[in-house]
Amino acid sequence: MQSSRAALVAALLLSLGACSGTTSTEDAADTPGTPTAASVPASPATSPGAAAPSPTPSPTPTPTPTPTPEPVELPGGGTEVFPDTRLVGFAGYPGAPALGRMGVGDLDDRVEEMVEVGEDYTAGGRRTLPALELITTVVHSSPQRDGSYRTRIDEQVIEDHLEAARRHDALLLLNLQPGRADMVEEVQHYEKWLSEPDVGVALDPEWAVGEDEVPGRVFGSTTGAELDEIAGWLDELTEREGLPEKVMLYHQLRVDIVDDPEDLQAEDHENVAVVVSIDGIGSPGAKRDTYEAIAETVPDGVHFGFKLFYEEDAEGPSRLMTPEEVMDLEPRPEYVLYE
Repeated sequence: MQSSRAALVAALLLSLGACSGTTSTEDAADTPGTPTAASVPASPATSPGAAAPSPTPSPTPTPTPTPTPEPVELPGGGTEVFPDTRLVGFAGYPGAPALGRMGVGDLDDRVEEMVEVGEDYTAGGRRTLPALELITTVVHSSPQRDGSYRTRIDEQVIEDHLEAARRHDALLLLNLQPGRADMVEEVQHYEKWLSEPDVGVALDPEWAVGEDEVPGRVFGSTTGAELDEIAGWLDELTEREGLPEKVMLYHQLRVDIVDDPEDLQAEDHENVAVVVSIDGIGSPGAKRDTYEAIAETVPDGVHFGFKLFYEEDAEGPSRLMTPEEVMDLEPRPEYVLYE
């Protein structure tokens, strides 16, 4: 399994090589012809003993109510992702088919394909929402200039994918492979994009390694506390910007990818939909075993997801799981990703 993921890194390196006016506050002078206080004749005197006329009271102005602002909604409507929606999407990097289906051919064609794939995932009466999981922080097997073993994609590429997502009423998820960089800081680097109502984040901690480790040679990891810190930051951002629920997804290939998962207090972050994508590779039976093993460790409040690999899952005598088989998993996935 490890060599297979290392091969992905090699493929990535190969692919990347190819690739109105103001108003015065002064008092105005009297205008000629306009009567002044001195030129207005006095009212005639009233007869002795006559009562002075009562002043006419001014009407009380009716306050104009402040209109309630319309809530910012997710693509397709609403401000909460679950329980009415199932996310179905592709992962990838532009021009690098080895890194996922989304990097194959025309981007709009791929999003339309996501919509078609989603038609098989309406179990339980849910609508499906396409999700573009774009690899934005890209891991490398060499240090790069800052020694972080990662680079960041050009922001114009993010803009292009966000525009494509909006053309199809889809979500954009920024996939982060941190290398040796700090994962919390890596998320915060994308605050500009995460302040958009239809952009979430997908963390890939198997590529988050220590200062003396090299991605691809070892599996990286994260902790429940680190995930909780990121969820807390996203919760505050979402509240401050008045955004709909924000998707925070983390990928988990093995049980030991997340240490002390119970430290992730997902239910405390009411503005964030926390999702675990269980990424086991192999035959349907092997993938079910991985799913069940990781599911036992997932903390309360986390939604379940499942990842399928078009190539790796179908190697040798194996085959890709069908949508019916995926929907038979327990708990039933609320996020389905194809790479």
